[in-house]
Amino acid sequence: MSTAATTVSPAAGTAVPARKNHPAHPRSEATMQHWKITREADGLARLTFDKAGATTNTLSAAALVELDAALDELDRDPPAGLVIASGKANGFIAGADIDEFGEVRNDADAIALVKRGWDTFNRLAAVRYPTLALVRGFCLGGGMELALACRYRVVVDEPSTRLGLPEVMLGIVPGWGGITRLPRLTGAPAALDLLLTGKTVDARRAKRLGIADECVPARIMENTARGVLKAKPAPRALKMAQSLTLNPLVRKFVAAQAAKQVAKRARREHYPAPYAILELFARYDGNALAAPASGPASITALLKTPTAGNLIRVFRLQERLKSLGKDGDFKAAHVHVVGAGTMGGDIAAWCALRGLTVTLQDQNAERLAPAMARAAKLFAQRLKDARRVRDATDRLIPDVAGAGVARADVVIEAIFENLEAKRALFAAVEAKAKPGAILATNTSSIPLEEIAGAMQDGSRLVGIHFFNPVARMMLVEIVVGKSTRPELVGPAAAFVRQIDKLPLPVKSAPGFLVNRVLAPYLMAAMRCVDEGLAPETVDEAALAFGMPMGPIELADTVGLDICVAVGRMLSPDAAPPRKLMALIDAGHLGRKTKRGFYSYASGKAAKQPPGAVPAGLAQRLIDPLVGEARSALAEGIVADADLVDAGAIFGTGFAPFTGGPLHYAAASR
Repeated sequence: MSTAATTVSPAAGTAVPARKNHPAHPRSEATMQHWKITREADGLARLTFDKAGATTNTLSAAALVELDAALDELDRDPPAGLVIASGKANGFIAGADIDEFGEVRNDADAIALVKRGWDTFNRLAAVRYPTLALVRGFCLGGGMELALACRYRVVVDEPSTRLGLPEVMLGIVPGWGGITRLPRLTGAPAALDLLLTGKTVDARRAKRLGIADECVPARIMENTARGVLKAKPAPRALKMAQSLTLNPLVRKFVAAQAAKQVAKRARREHYPAPYAILELFARYDGNALAAPASGPASITALLKTPTAGNLIRVFRLQERLKSLGKDGDFKAAHVHVVGAGTMGGDIAAWCALRGLTVTLQDQNAERLAPAMARAAKLFAQRLKDARRVRDATDRLIPDVAGAGVARADVVIEAIFENLEAKRALFAAVEAKAKPGAILATNTSSIPLEEIAGAMQDGSRLVGIHFFNPVARMMLVEIVVGKSTRPELVGPAAAFVRQIDKLPLPVKSAPGFLVNRVLAPYLMAAMRCVDEGLAPETVDEAALAFGMPMGPIELADTVGLDICVAVGRMLSPDAAPPRKLMALIDAGHLGRKTKRGFYSYASGKAAKQPPGAVPAGLAQRLIDPLVGEARSALAEGIVADADLVDAGAIFGTGFAPFTGGPLHYAAASR
C-alpha cells in the first residue's frame, strides 16, 4: 500500500509536485498533519489519510477539518480523478474517534458531532471529479460512510478487509450518510441487515452486494483504482425489485417488517438504536439531523440514554482485552489439539479457519470424523467460497498418532474432565513438544496446579479456556496457575488475538472467572424449575432483563455435565438441582446430545409459550451472579472490576446494555 509520502505515478514513473497555481488555503496541504495530497502526471490525484500520532486511522474533529481543507485545495485545482486511501498498514479507517463522544456535554455538541461529518461527506459526494475509495483492511463506521460518499469503491480481496456500519453496537446510529447511501447501493433489505446488526462483510460479499465496484488482489489494486477512475463507469443500477424497496411508501412497509425481526432479539427499552435507524430510514431518508431533537431517533436522545454510555463502555472494555495480546512477538503457525470432542474439534476448526495449520488428535479415525464434519460445515458457513473452504479443510489435519505435537507452536488439551487422564497426557506431551511451545489445557474446572503436578516442568502449563460454542463466544480465559511462568501470559494472549478472540488473564481457582459467576445464576434458574416453574418462564424472565439467552437454554448449551462438575467444585456441600441430575442420569446432556431441559431435534430449542413471569424472578436469577462477581474481584481472580465486567459480558453474555454486572450493581444503588 502506498504511504502518505508517495508521489510517484505508477503509469508515468515520474514524480510530480502538486500544482501551485492557486492561492494557498489557510490550512494548505503543506501544513496538514493527517492528510496528504499527491498529484500524478496523468491528472489523477491521491488523498492519503495517515492520522498523526496514531496507529489506526479514526475520524476525529481535527481530521474532518483537514479533510474539508483538502477538498478546498482540490476544488481550486480539480484533478481528473481522486483516489482516497490509507497510509496505515492495518486498515482504511476504523470509524469516528470514540473518545470524542465523551466530550459531548449538551444537545448542541451532539448535533455538531453529526453535522461535521454529514456536511463534509455530502460535499465529497458532490465534487465535480470522480472519486474512489481504495479499501484494504477494516473500513468501519465513519470510514465506511466516507467510502460510500465516493463515486466508486475498490476493495482488496484479503481476509483482513471488512466493511460495515457497527454504530448500532455502540447504541447510536450512522449519522454521516450511511443510512442514506447504503440502501441505494444494495437495496433496503440487505442494507438494513447490516445497519441493524452491525455485521461486517468481506471484500467478495461487498462486491456481490453492490457496495464495491471491484474486488481485486492487492497486487493490482493500484492499477484497478486508476483504471476505474479513467473509465468512469456508470453507477451500478439496482434491480427493479431492489429499487422498489426505496420507494417512500414501500420503505415504511420494509421498516415495519424489519422492526418485527429486531423485536425478537432486542427490546426497545434496552436497545433503542436499531429502532432509531428504522425511523430515520423510513421517515427521513437516513438524515440523522432531520429527526426532532426531542424524538427517540435523534442523536441527542440516543446519547442521553444509559444504553449508549454503557455500550461505549463495552467497546472500550473490548479494546482493552484486544490490547492484552499486543506485547511480544509470539506468532503461531501450527496448533496441535488433543481431543476431538465438541470443544476440541471446534477449537481446531476455528484455528484452521483463522489460517493456522492444525493437527487434531484422538484415539481413532472414528472419533475424529464428527469433528471434521462440523469443521466442514463451519468453513462453508463462514467462507462461502469453494477455494477458501478447500484451503481451510487442507489446514485441518487428522492426526491419530499425535505426530503434530513435535512441530506445534501451541498444544491445546481438550479431552474429558478427568484429572488423571490430563496428567498422563501432559507428561507425554511435554516429552515431545518443542522447548518454546505453549502447552495449554482447556479445562473448565480442574485447577492447573493439579494437572501440572505430573510434568517435569509444571511452569510450562497455562490454561487457554474456550467457551461453547467456540465459533460464537469471543472470550478466552488465560488461566495462570501458581507455578505458571508469568512470561507465558503474553504469548498465550497473543495467540488468542491471532485467532481473533479476546484474551482475559485469570487466576487458577475453582471455576476461574466466567464459570464461577455463571454457576450460581444457572443453579438458581434450575432450582426454579425444581419448584415447578416452566423452563420457558425462567428463560423469559432473564430475556426480559436483557440477557441474550435464557439461563436454562444456556445450561443446555454449556452442557449439563459441565454445569454439575463446576457446581460441585464451587459448592461441594450443596445438593444439585433434582431435574438437572435426572436429565444427566438419563444421558440427556443438553444441546450436544440433542436433549436437555429442551429438545434440540431440529437444531434449535423446542419451547412452549413462557406464560406469566412472577414478579422478582429476574432479580432472583441475577443477584447470585452479581454476588459471585463481587467475590471474584475481592479474591483477585482478575486484576480489576472492569475485567470482571468484561469477562461476564463476553464470556456469559451478561446484558451488554448494563455495562456489566458490577457496573449494573453500582448504577442500581
